[in-house]
Amino acid sequence: MGVGRPIDEDPLSRLLAPPPNETPEEREIRLKLEAEARLRSERIDDQLRAERAALKKNKPVKVLLLGQSESGKSTTLKNFQLAYCQSQWEAERASWRMVIQLNLVRAINSILDLLAEEMAGGAAPASVDSDVSDDEGNFSPRTGSLLHFTGTHRLLKLRLAPLRTVQHDLEIRIGIQAGSEIHDVISSPPNSPVLGSKERKQQEFFVRSATSWKQTHSRTPSDGTNTKYQDAQMRETADIIAGCAEDMKAIWEDTTVREMLLRKGVRMEATPGFFLNDIDRIAVRDYEPTDDDVVRARLRTLGVQEHRIKFNKGPASGSEWYIYDVGGSRTQRIAWYPYFDDCDAIIFLAPINCFDERLAEDRRINRLEDSYMLWKAVVSSKLLAKTSIILFLNKRDLLEQKLRSGVRIREHVHSYGDRPNDVEHALKYFQQHFRDILRKNSPEPRPFRAHITSVVDTKATAVTLSVVEEGILRDHLTRADLL
Repeated sequence: MGVGRPIDEDPLSRLLAPPPNETPEEREIRLKLEAEARLRSERIDDQLRAERAALKKNKPVKVLLLGQSESGKSTTLKNFQLAYCQSQWEAERASWRMVIQLNLVRAINSILDLLAEEMAGGAAPASVDSDVSDDEGNFSPRTGSLLHFTGTHRLLKLRLAPLRTVQHDLEIRIGIQAGSEIHDVISSPPNSPVLGSKERKQQEFFVRSATSWKQTHSRTPSDGTNTKYQDAQMRETADIIAGCAEDMKAIWEDTTVREMLLRKGVRMEATPGFFLNDIDRIAVRDYEPTDDDVVRARLRTLGVQEHRIKFNKGPASGSEWYIYDVGGSRTQRIAWYPYFDDCDAIIFLAPINCFDERLAEDRRINRLEDSYMLWKAVVSSKLLAKTSIILFLNKRDLLEQKLRSGVRIREHVHSYGDRPNDVEHALKYFQQHFRDILRKNSPEPRPFRAHITSVVDTKATAVTLSVVEEGILRDHLTRADLL
C-alpha cells in the first residue's frame, strides 16, 4: 500500500508553492509575473467598484406625492415641472387653455344652478364642487330675509345659457384628446345641472392618467384637415366665452348673488380651479394661459400620474427623478402600496384649511382627521422605515382666508382649546400634532421635516422645492453609500 499525502495538506497552497529546485533567476521572474497579475486584478476590482458606484449614483430617484384628494398633489407636480422641465412646460402650456376655460364656465354654471333653485322657491342649501361640508355637522347656513331677485337676474340666466353647451363641448373635446371614445367621456349634458344631487356631484368630469390629454401643438402636414376643425372649434368656444364676459362679471359681482352664496355656505374662492376674479383676462378671444393659471387649473385625473424629470441644474444636476402623483380618494389608496417598494422619498400633503370640512366620498369623516390617519399609516409603515418623508402643510392662504371670515377652529377641533384663532397659532398647533404622530409611530427614529406651503404660489414653492430637492438627493446618495 503506497504512502498517501498528509491529510492536513492544503491543495491550493501546494499548487501555489514555488517549484522545487527553483533558481534565483526563475524566482525573480515568477515574482514579477505574480505582481503584474495582482496589479491587473486590483485594476479590475477598482473598475467594478466604480461601475457599481456609478450605477447607484445614476439610479433614478423615486418620489411619491401622497395625500387625500384635493390636497395639492397635482399642483405640486406642476411646480416640479415648471421649475425643472421648462421646455416641456412651455410646449404643453397651450393645452391647458381649454381646462382653464372649463374651470371658469363650470363655476358660472354652478352659480346659475344655485340661482335657479333659489328663484324656483328656495331649495335646501346646496353643495358645490368644493371641499365645504354640507349639513352633517360643520356648517350652519346663514338665514335672513328673503332674497329679492329681479328681472336682471332672469335676463342674466337666459343670456348665460349658452355656457351649458360650452361646458359640455369642452369636456367632450378634452376627453377625446385624452384618448377616450365619445361614449366613454363622463361629461355634463348640455341642459343638466352642475349642482344638486350627490349623485351628480360624484360625476365631476375627469380624464384617466394612463392616457395623455395634452397636445404639444406640433402640427404635421398630414393632420391639416383635423387641425383646421379643432382650431375652428377653439375659436368658436373663445367667441362664446368672450361674448358672455360682461354677463359673467355681472352675475359674479351681483350683491344678491353673493348673499345667496353666503347663506348657502358656498365659498367659490375655496374651490379648485377658481378663476372668477380673472374674467376680464380669461374671457377674451386671444387668451393665453400664464404659468400661474396652469398651476391653479383643476382637472380631475384618475389613476397614477408618472412624470420623469432630468435635472440640469442645482444639487441634483445630472440625476433623473421619477415623481408619482397617486390618487388620494379613499377608493384609490389601495394603489399606493406597490409604489412603496424601493421608494426614496415621500412628499405628504396635508391641507390645513380643512379642519371644518368633510370628505366628499364620506361625509361622516372630517378631512383633517383623515389627514392625521393617513399620516399615521405612512410614517408607521415598516416598508417605509428608511424612506425620507417630507410634510407639506398646504393651503396656508385658504386657512388665513377662512380664519379672517370668522370661522373658529375650536368649534371644530376641541383640543385646540383657548389658543388664539389666528394663522400663526393654528400652524404651530397643526404642525405639533403631525410631529407627535411621527414620533409615536415611526418604526425607527427619523427627523421631522415640514414646510408651510401654498403650492399655488409658484415663486414660494420653487424655493421650498429647492430645499426639498437637496435633502432628498442627500438621503438618496447616503443610502447608496456615496456619502
